[in-house]
Amino acid sequence: MLASIFRPTDRTALFIDGASLHHGARNLDFEVDFHALHTVFKESTDFKRAYYYAALPETEDYSPLRPLTDWLAYNGYCLVTKPARAFSDGNGRRRVKGNVNVEMAVDLISQAGRLDHAVLISGESDLRRAVEEAQARGTRVTVISSLRMQPPMIGDELRRQADTFVELADIACHFTRNPAGNR
Repeated sequence: MLASIFRPTDRTALFIDGASLHHGARNLDFEVDFHALHTVFKESTDFKRAYYYAALPETEDYSPLRPLTDWLAYNGYCLVTKPARAFSDGNGRRRVKGNVNVEMAVDLISQAGRLDHAVLISGESDLRRAVEEAQARGTRVTVISSLRMQPPMIGDELRRQADTFVELADIACHFTRNPAGNR
């Protein structure tokens, strides 16, 4: 399956929406092995960079994301973060909101002229216009997300705009640490 996605000489970059990948992996019952994911790209293509996008809580409290983001930053991923904002919902419950779509769109468009292939792991329809612009600059765009969840993780507009759509569940075996049920 992956051989049909990659061309060995394509200058390729990976753009990962961390929240989207986490949500997909949890719902599809697997755990991501980020070292294996990076290796798949390095061995399959002329791999330039892996970006990982995350909204992190602004508080001084411990965040379960911190060990992951630290590991990624030291192991070949370009970490792009922004503060997540805390607020109280209508029922007085504390909620955290963070969105990295703008950061992903800017990086995708700015890198497009230097890439043959951009791979997005995201389902955000808001990225459709950035994908279209990258394509106009000559970059082939593959979107990895999932239709197998209810509701589907990918927006229809983004799926239609992509040159190739890949079902996350179909390729997860290439970068899975172990099934979530075996933790």
